[in-house]
Amino acid sequence: MCISRISGNIVDVVGAKIFPGTLEIADGKIARIIAESKEYTTYIIPGFIDSHIHVESSMLTPSEFARVAVIHGTVGAICDPHEIANVMGIDGLRYMMDDGASVPYKFFWGAPSCVPATNFETAGARVEISHVEDLMKMEKVVCLSEMMNVQGVLQGDPEAHAKINVARLHKKVVDGHAPGLRGEELAHYFEAGISTDHESLSKEEALEKIQLGMKIQIRKGSAAKNFDELIPLAREHAESCMFCSDDKHPDNLMAGHINQMVKRAIDYGIDQIEALRIASFNPINHYHLDVGLLQEGDPADFLVIDNFTNLTILKTCIKGRLVAQDGKTLIKESKKRVVNNFNIREKDVHEFALQDKNGKIQIIAAIDGQLITNRVLDKPKVVENYLVSDPERDILKIAVINRYMNSPPSIGFVKNFGLKRGAIGSSVAHDSHNIISVGVDDMDICRAVNSIVRNKGGISAVYGDTEKILPLPVAGIMSDLSFAEVAKRYTELDRFAKELGSDLKAPFMTLSFMALLVIPEIKLGDRGLFDVNKLEFMDLFASPEITC
Repeated sequence: MCISRISGNIVDVVGAKIFPGTLEIADGKIARIIAESKEYTTYIIPGFIDSHIHVESSMLTPSEFARVAVIHGTVGAICDPHEIANVMGIDGLRYMMDDGASVPYKFFWGAPSCVPATNFETAGARVEISHVEDLMKMEKVVCLSEMMNVQGVLQGDPEAHAKINVARLHKKVVDGHAPGLRGEELAHYFEAGISTDHESLSKEEALEKIQLGMKIQIRKGSAAKNFDELIPLAREHAESCMFCSDDKHPDNLMAGHINQMVKRAIDYGIDQIEALRIASFNPINHYHLDVGLLQEGDPADFLVIDNFTNLTILKTCIKGRLVAQDGKTLIKESKKRVVNNFNIREKDVHEFALQDKNGKIQIIAAIDGQLITNRVLDKPKVVENYLVSDPERDILKIAVINRYMNSPPSIGFVKNFGLKRGAIGSSVAHDSHNIISVGVDDMDICRAVNSIVRNKGGISAVYGDTEKILPLPVAGIMSDLSFAEVAKRYTELDRFAKELGSDLKAPFMTLSFMALLVIPEIKLGDRGLFDVNKLEFMDLFASPEITC
């Protein structure tokens, strides 16, 4: 349904004013804005923009993601298709763009800068400089996505700089990814052309980036969050802030999106118009997006809300079309095309056995709500000369299995998952999306892995006679089901994982980052245990001189 006129208290974030009035809409654009002296109870505000998200993390295809995002007032998103690119390369990017174009939603895309993210693991594809050059010619590609190869930038890596230069040649933004980077190294990183960052670990770090001229993306995702730490910056530096979710699991997406961040910002004491500018004007301006800001001649992209206290989204309109109303999506569900890259057989339980070599082992210590990990040393539990999980001390076996070719599992140990029985597994394992599983015994780990193999992707949890899975047949990382069904099944799996003993807020999201070899301190890839700080593989069994 297309809207021709709508009245309310119009919130002009460009002119920083609120006034009663009526919008006249023609051909999807705001033809005229009529200021009035009437009293209205509702407010018309710009639609929200997610300034950085991997849609794949929602486990939904772009078209299905759009159906739920509009309920929460998000009219557009700057998407980094980095995840599917690691699985399927440029063909995966085309899939995302084509699927996103099938719905009335404003998808904008980044060209992945680091695929594979590292050469220390097995991915399914590469994105070369020639691919980036082709992508930069596309109108809907607005940036070079997060440049995770920080050391490559600092040390003059030719490929990293060539991709940055291609983006700058086409006058496209270059996004950053530099957790903990400070001082001269940060200045050098910025001078290379990087303009944003969503990985700041502290307010002081983010302020240093702002002072250099970078934009800070305040994040509230499913596993990684820096909202509470960084929102104070919006008091004095709102013009340098944007909101993003980065990674958003389906249950969290059902509950809310950028609207939650806007409300929390206002509740924190950020000026209403400034909060809306952070959610709309700033990303639209920085990335040069074709999204309206309630100005005459703009695309008619806007929301109707009840008030700034509740921030209830009553209507969402994109190009004058009503796409959501009263908590219900008006975008119709469509059949999803299934594409994939999954090429292995089921595993045998003996493949997860690991013989003892005596002494202590180096253990990954997961941190709830963080992408980073710590390293600890401890003696493993040994049964008949084989290392096994020790749930009493919360030292559990973790395995990563190459899903692109048959090879032996990579085995390590992890703390802080808390499982007392069973196992969980996932083919959503950043960045290469091999299969990852953690559990209390080899049999259940093997069962969790094989359930995923049979479905050519999914997240699973097993114990006893119970075996639950959410199949992810689209590239092994997305579902072909509706957003409501995906959220329902994911919620059931999350609940089951917690019944098995995990006290993590998002056990599957945390699991997915245990294979992320670009975030410190130690992680497990399909080729072995990896020291991110030293950029080298490490032995599971610690040398006598190693201490933590």
